[in-house]
Parts: sequence; structure tokens; C-alpha cells
Amino acid sequence: MSRTCEVTGAGPGFGNNVPWSKKKTRRRWNVNLQSKRYYLASEGRHVRLRVSAKGIKIIDRDGVEAVVARMRAEGKRV
Repeated sequence: MSRTCEVTGAGPGFGNNVPWSKKKTRRRWNVNLQSKRYYLASEGRHVRLRVSAKGIKIIDRDGVEAVVARMRAEGKRV
């Protein structure tokens, strides 16, 4: 399973470690992913989502029902 947010689609960023000697080595910045369990009242069941901290804020703002409906419209399986 890749390290991507199911809500925002955010993935890791890539770049270089640059020390004082300027000898560059590759590195990555991982997304702050959390595994959260939400209750869908319309379906009477829980769903487990792997979301970033930004995705959690979006779910808090819009509601889990609207976010799941948007994910299904994009073709994602929930």
C-alpha cells in the first residue's frame, strides 16, 4: 500500500539532503498519515480511511458523508 492520503491524494515529496559540504543525497518527506475509523450513518457501518492530517481537517469541515460521496464519484472504493 502506497503512502498516499485517500481523501486528498497527497503523496510523499522528494528532494535532496544538502549538508554543509553540499554533497547531495536523495531523501523523501512522507505524508502525515493516520488510520481513522468513521461511522457512516446513512449505511449504518464504519469505514476505515488512511488519511493525512489535512484530510482529517477536510472531513471535520465537510462531514464524512460528503467526503465519502466525493470519493465514490471519483471512482475510489470505500
